[in-house]
Amino acid sequence: MASKLVLITGASSGIGEAAARRYGAAGAHVLLLARNAERLYGVAHAIREAGGTATAFPIDLVASGAIKELAARIESEIGTPDLLINNAGVGRWLPLVDTTPDDARTMIDVPYLAAFNLTRAFAPAMIARASGGIVFITSPASYIAWPNASAYIAARRALAGFAEALQSELKPTGVFVTLVVLGNVTGTAYWEHNPGSREHLLRPYPALIPDLTAEQAAKAIFDGAEAEKPFVVKPWPYRVLFLLNTLFPKTTASQIRRIAKKARADAR
Repeated sequence: MASKLVLITGASSGIGEAAARRYGAAGAHVLLLARNAERLYGVAHAIREAGGTATAFPIDLVASGAIKELAARIESEIGTPDLLINNAGVGRWLPLVDTTPDDARTMIDVPYLAAFNLTRAFAPAMIARASGGIVFITSPASYIAWPNASAYIAARRALAGFAEALQSELKPTGVFVTLVVLGNVTGTAYWEHNPGSREHLLRPYPALIPDLTAEQAAKAIFDGAEAEKPFVVKPWPYRVLFLLNTLFPKTTASQIRRIAKKARADAR
C-alpha cells in the first residue's frame, strides 16, 4: 500500500474522511477532494500528523471544467491514481411535489455526473497502464425503491448502472471496478446537509439490519477494493432484501411502503 496513490472524493467528513484516514494509515498517498476547504485541509493535516501522506484539493465537483483541469494537474504533478474512490454524494429524500428541478439536477450532478467526469478524466491513463481500480459508493436505493425519495433513487440508480457497465467495459483492460452499497451510516453530517430528508429515512427491519459507523463503512470500502471485489454490500442482510425484491417485487414493494409509512409517522 505504501506505493499506492488513492484519490477520494467527499473526503472532508463522514465516510470519505474515515476512508482517507484508513488509507493514510495503511501507507497510501491520499489525494483528498471536497468543497469544504477548511475541513479538507484539516483531514489532510490529521493524516500527516499520524504519519501518513495526504494532499488536499478543494473543488466543487459540479464543475466539469474544474474536474478536467484538476485531473490534468494531478497527473502532471503527482501521477495517475492507483485507486479512484467516487464517494461524494448529495441527495434530499423528498416527495416528488416537494422536489424542485434544481434539486433533481443537483442529485444528478453529484454523485452521478461528478463520478462520470472524474472517472472519464483518469480512465485513459489507467487503461494505458493496464492497472488500477475505480470504486463507486452508493446506497440501497440503487436496488430497492421507497416512497418520497424519487429523485434521489433515480440518481443512485444512474450511478450503479454506470459502475456495472464499466465492470464489463474495463474488465479486459486490467482496471477493476468495485461497487460498494452501504446502509445507513451514523455519525455523519448527511442530515444537516440534506434538510427535510430524515422523516423519509427507510430502515427496513432495524433489528436485522444494523446501522454502520463511518469507520465500518471505510473498512468495507478498503477490504472490497483490496480484494478487487465487483460488489460489496454492508450490512450483508441487504443482499437478502435485494434478492427478495428480484424474486417477489410486488410483495417487497408492499412491505417497503408499510415500513416507510411507519418511519414517517415515527419521525413526526
